[in-house]
Amino acid sequence: MRCASRIFSAATVAIVATLGFALVTSIAQTAWAQASRTIRVVVTVPAGGAIDALVRILADEIARTSGQIIVIDSRPGAGGAIAAEAVARAAPDGNTLLVNSTGLLINAILRKVSADPITSFEPVCKLVTSPLVIVVNSASPYRTLADLVTAARARPGELSFASVGPYTSPHIAIERFKRQAGIDMIYVPYQGGAPAINALLGQHVTAALQNYQEVKGQVDAGSLRPLAVTSARRVESLPELPTIAESGDPGLEVDGWFGLVAPAKTPPGTLAQLVNSFGRAVEAPEVKAKLALQALYPDAHCGSDFAAYMRRQYDEYARVMRELNIKGE
Repeated sequence: MRCASRIFSAATVAIVATLGFALVTSIAQTAWAQASRTIRVVVTVPAGGAIDALVRILADEIARTSGQIIVIDSRPGAGGAIAAEAVARAAPDGNTLLVNSTGLLINAILRKVSADPITSFEPVCKLVTSPLVIVVNSASPYRTLADLVTAARARPGELSFASVGPYTSPHIAIERFKRQAGIDMIYVPYQGGAPAINALLGQHVTAALQNYQEVKGQVDAGSLRPLAVTSARRVESLPELPTIAESGDPGLEVDGWFGLVAPAKTPPGTLAQLVNSFGRAVEAPEVKAKLALQALYPDAHCGSDFAAYMRRQYDEYARVMRELNIKGE
């Protein structure tokens, strides 16, 4: 019996050792597969600009810390609907994500879309904010927002206000500002930030409302003059620039923002891994420094917090657009 027991024990030890090695190998292989998988991040705009810069900076940080590879897939058009539909139809495995923003919410309010910005996706994280600033040409006589408003009241229908649009958050902010300030300015839409800025530099329009990231170079060079920022807080790199509330319009507070969502039914465990990867990356000190150069400011709100934020944004824009009678074509 003792001999049989010894034989059994030895066999058991061998089996346990084999199983232990297999388990360790399996865990290592799983970790390696997780670290080396490729995540495709779909964006709604062409290459270049704030969104492209954001994803590339985060991709470099995540690759450095975890080995995960992130590639950018640009799918512009139809107000972001093309990109949104592509991600909504992707496998819910965490390997395909969408950079979302206010634009996707507004698009769904204006028209019927196949991928609902709320129900067709699982929230990962709101990543950054991108302040909007009201700017004029540096040769302009307007040195404050009050100067611009006073001139617009004195010359109704003569001054103009440009932005990316129509039917974008800057466009809606301009219409809301005009109503609240009691002014009549001509709204001039452009297909992109660069054409709007060029029009302002050429003094073809009076003012523009743009993402700070898009005008930072011209503001730093002194060719454009910022009058106010529409966010609740002042811009870190422009501490002297007042907010629009400080300039006399406490009812208008608008921030550009970018976040990440995954296809609906992505498993909670996978979402937790994505939250960990992107949430940690955007808060890394070296990443913050790089984003600041792009006028992008980390504002990580993940999971249910991000879901609640998107719902509030959707409801608020729907209300404002009804009040302003802004409808899709």
